[in-house]
Amino acid sequence: MKKKQAGLRSEIIAISRALDAAGLVPNKSGNVSCRSPGGFLVTPSGVPYRGLAPGQLVEFDEHGTPAAGGLRPSSEWRMHAAIYACRPDVSAIVHTHSPHATALSCAGLGIPAFHYMIALAGGAIRCAPYATFGTAELAASAIAGLEGRRAVLLANHGVVAVGPSLVAAQAVAVEVENLATQYLALRAAGVEPVLLDDAELEKVIEKFTDYGRIEQ
Repeated sequence: MKKKQAGLRSEIIAISRALDAAGLVPNKSGNVSCRSPGGFLVTPSGVPYRGLAPGQLVEFDEHGTPAAGGLRPSSEWRMHAAIYACRPDVSAIVHTHSPHATALSCAGLGIPAFHYMIALAGGAIRCAPYATFGTAELAASAIAGLEGRRAVLLANHGVVAVGPSLVAAQAVAVEVENLATQYLALRAAGVEPVLLDDAELEKVIEKFTDYGRIEQ
């Protein structure tokens, strides 16, 4: 069990640094977590990802209680705990402040199903109503926005992406930013995108599953 947790700690750090290098978590923003035996691990508050060490990750038990003597957890630990409690299909969570997706969230806009890659998120990406960061209200808003989805925009805040693994959650977060960039370009050009219908989305999701784009 200890060996497994050590591997998870190393993977969380690797994912966090990759998100940082890609510019998706500017100025120490965002956070990453993963289920672990008996609870979950989450990045601490205020520690630059480049210098993050495995022992600095904060461990929570299944009741959402942090281990004693550790660093202060991410301010969004309540959101992570709440998502794990109600989504047994989720084993990892990536929260970013990626620039283009966050810009959309600040306008109260989600991302419609204009490109087939939105199937990675399970369909059109909603923008959940605003709530103060770090609160139970924000956690509830995120959960509602994630219903049937693997990603949600948080109004005036950022992005939450989830998945059955850290790599899967990271892939969703990266694709959300890519889609947001494309959607903003369309809006800037004054063009309304042609949307895919539900039947086509279901077809794409099934095809993705067949060749591994979407982990179940």
